[in-house]
Amino acid sequence: MPASLDRLLADFNAGKTPALARAVSIVENHRAGYDSLLSSLHPRTGRARRIGLTGPPGAGKSTVTALLVAQYRAAGLKIGVIAVDPTSPFTGGALLGDRVRMEAIALDTGVFIRSMATRGSLGGLASATREVADVLDAFGFDRILIETVGVGQSELEVARTADSTVVILVPESGDSIQTLKAGVMEIADIFVVNKSDRPGADRLRNDIELMLGLRKGVSFNNAPAHHGVDLKRVNPAKLARRAAAEPAADMWTPPVLGAVAREGKGMDALIAALDRHFAYLERTGQLAERRRERIRQRVKELVESRFSDRVWSDAATMRRLDGMVPNIEKRSTTPFGAAEEILSESAGLLKREHETGGGKEMRSK
Repeated sequence: MPASLDRLLADFNAGKTPALARAVSIVENHRAGYDSLLSSLHPRTGRARRIGLTGPPGAGKSTVTALLVAQYRAAGLKIGVIAVDPTSPFTGGALLGDRVRMEAIALDTGVFIRSMATRGSLGGLASATREVADVLDAFGFDRILIETVGVGQSELEVARTADSTVVILVPESGDSIQTLKAGVMEIADIFVVNKSDRPGADRLRNDIELMLGLRKGVSFNNAPAHHGVDLKRVNPAKLARRAAAEPAADMWTPPVLGAVAREGKGMDALIAALDRHFAYLERTGQLAERRRERIRQRVKELVESRFSDRVWSDAATMRRLDGMVPNIEKRSTTPFGAAEEILSESAGLLKREHETGGGKEMRSK
């Protein structure tokens, strides 16, 4: 590790916030030595609870995040916040508005807020979000709140990043079928219907509970046998509500909570639900499995990224590709055949790099 990073790490270990900010910048921008820095911090990760907050634009994600921070701070916990905003495809810039909305908590010394731009990354998060979360975890934060972009139905990456995922909706999110797409239903551990004082909020909550009640294993677990029973009287929404209020030991049914964030209402119930969900994850072993899957995914991403960089930065491979293009144009070969040929030759490329010392850097990390 460069001497400058050694000094930074010493300040980081001493709990100095400027060192934390610099470390986050190095990791977010993948500056020289960022991987060595992350490797040094890795033994100290895994202690913070990671909570994802997602939902459509205007649902009140930033307001809910700020209220959660205030509640957790009142309990004496240290909080890190990662707020992701979209990048303009035209200018490359981003208005980091989430930080503006969190002005009330920004000056709290027990809170660290990092606004990040997606820089074209899909899935609702920036590409370095998980790495930045690791830095905050290593610094000693008790909770890490990750607020996604809020672009709609592609907000699935947060489920890979957080221990618990909160989906925040509002009555004007659209019709219930549009709101309750399969992906949203699958990533949510907790639903929050914000602005629940508005018309349509009760209907949205009921629609969500109905969809949850129709999922296999929830609706009719406690329903009587169908012989002699009027099935019209079996209410899946009611059954789902009961399953959420009285969860089985081995099954979690996402509760559907109401909130009016601008008035601070509903946050106690949300924090209680988050605590119940975390206890459920620990009790069933799913917390360890979720975190193992996060590690697996990270290693796969690193292998894909580094393999791609090594192959396409090799001049001989690029010349070989250029030589294949005319044959593909003539239809004498196919892109699939060309790809298989490059893959078969890449093993030799990686072996040569390893033998000449190109793999030393990777082996040392």
